[in-house]
Amino acid sequence: MITEQLFEEKKDAGTGKVKMYRDNPLYFLKRSNISLYKSFLLYLYYSVAIWLPDPPRPIGGLCLSFRTWLASKLFLKAGKHIKVGRNTRFGSGRNVVIGDYTGLNTNCWLGNDTVIGSDVMFGPEVTILSGSHHFERTDIPMREQGATPRKPVVIGDDVWIGTRAIILPGIRIGSHSIIGAGAVVTKDVPEYAIVAGNPAVIKKFRK
Repeated sequence: MITEQLFEEKKDAGTGKVKMYRDNPLYFLKRSNISLYKSFLLYLYYSVAIWLPDPPRPIGGLCLSFRTWLASKLFLKAGKHIKVGRNTRFGSGRNVVIGDYTGLNTNCWLGNDTVIGSDVMFGPEVTILSGSHHFERTDIPMREQGATPRKPVVIGDDVWIGTRAIILPGIRIGSHSIIGAGAVVTKDVPEYAIVAGNPAVIKKFRK
């Protein structure tokens, strides 16, 4: 399970504080300069591949395979047998991790600090946010107050995210859960939970 491998928190025995081990998200989600090669791949993805058709249109299968291959080269880590649908956006992709057999549907938008486990299903037009904007001051325009620190979104394994769901920064979604269509997820979702609504609330558990 990719999320268990990357995000197990370890605490210092003396202070009780979480240490910056390699499997801590703030350590793992590294930020580095984009190379010339990656810049070329980004240009190719956003100028060509992103617009290619999906199945069942003619040559849709070939286009899907090409787009997915290109996106996997941009992600920090990409599992096997993933799918990236038409018009899916993920910034530079350099801090995006996707596990095995996960499919991103048409018109999805991922923040640049997103970790997705294996066997995750996305409906169309899902939005995952990893950043926000300061608005506390009223003496200057909000656009001048700058961005808040980015907060990674972590999605476990075997999750189903419905059409047009919105997941806010810093949220963790437990494995085997379901996010209803149109839900706005403002709090962490436990494993096996089914949530829906705005803001999303737990409707029931799968077991």
